[in-house]
Amino acid sequence: MTQLLHLDGSQGEGGGQILRTALSLSVLTGQPFHLDAIRARRQRPGLRPQHLAAVQAAARISGARVHGDRIGSQTLYFDPGPVRAGEYDVDVGTAGATSLVLQTLLLPLALAAGPSEIRIRGGTHVPGSPCFHYLAWHWQPFLARLGFPFALSMTMAGFYPQGGGELVACLPGGARPGALHLTARGELVAIRGLSAVANLPVEIAERQRRQALRGLRHLVDGPAPEIEVAELPATSRGTVLLVLAELTTGQACCFALGAPGKRAEQVADEAITALGAFLRSDGAVDPWLADQLLLPLALARGPSTLRTSEVTGHLLTQVAVIQRFLPVAITIDGPIGQAGTVEVRPGLGTPGPAPALCGEDPADSGIV
Repeated sequence: MTQLLHLDGSQGEGGGQILRTALSLSVLTGQPFHLDAIRARRQRPGLRPQHLAAVQAAARISGARVHGDRIGSQTLYFDPGPVRAGEYDVDVGTAGATSLVLQTLLLPLALAAGPSEIRIRGGTHVPGSPCFHYLAWHWQPFLARLGFPFALSMTMAGFYPQGGGELVACLPGGARPGALHLTARGELVAIRGLSAVANLPVEIAERQRRQALRGLRHLVDGPAPEIEVAELPATSRGTVLLVLAELTTGQACCFALGAPGKRAEQVADEAITALGAFLRSDGAVDPWLADQLLLPLALARGPSTLRTSEVTGHLLTQVAVIQRFLPVAITIDGPIGQAGTVEVRPGLGTPGPAPALCGEDPADSGIV
């Protein structure tokens, strides 16, 4: 019988990523776990609707036995069975992030023997999580590059606080995880972007676009940026400005969301400021993607290296959780807040106690 793994949800940045990564790894490895102090460092600790949706969906795809799966619970027992490919429909029930639920389920189903379809309703563009367009323009192509091909679409956008969005992922199954060596990003090839609104005047999207282009003119010399304007199908209201920097080998994606009382120009400035921070570093990928690629790289058939524009406490927390489940050696050569190289060597070492974490800012990632 597999020994129960005990996890502390207050370690590191103390947010929901500890839960989501533990769920993915538990389903992948068959390792049961007990998690205490769930989201202990958040203003509203315990399971919120999006976290509960991830727990229940992970239980469905693996036939898991679960205790503590209720709103507000700060403890969870999760004991999975074999992963079952198939069609899964998940409703977060609020504007909770569909992207974070998807990232919990995707790797186990991608590695399953047969095809799967995941349909998730909730928020597609909400604060503190990757928006749909970040996933579709940036995360999905990198996952395909690593041997996890899948199709991703959005039938309806869902902005905070109304939600009402829906995304769909179709996976062929039988993924073959590959390694990645990405330490030099190369020259800037192109900058493209999207300025979009839902149920708001398109003039707001035009203002976002104009402000973003002004900011980019001061930021880069090179190919002229191209930013499209779009109106998104939705029952909610909101705006998004996203920019993607394509380099010879590297890539970065930054976005910002509108909010009541927030000027269109501020939305654009936030995204361009984030892109500027990346371009001033020598990172090959942005810090959010580095965090999201760590688990796929830990499953690869060989060692990987990745240069991130910023080492975050969130990244270090990911390392700690992954090393509890998998025999993988992960080293990071840079301090928090600066660029660093991540080296991932699957098959080395044995799972064990979490490494000591220090210096994290509980809010550094913005991910809840």
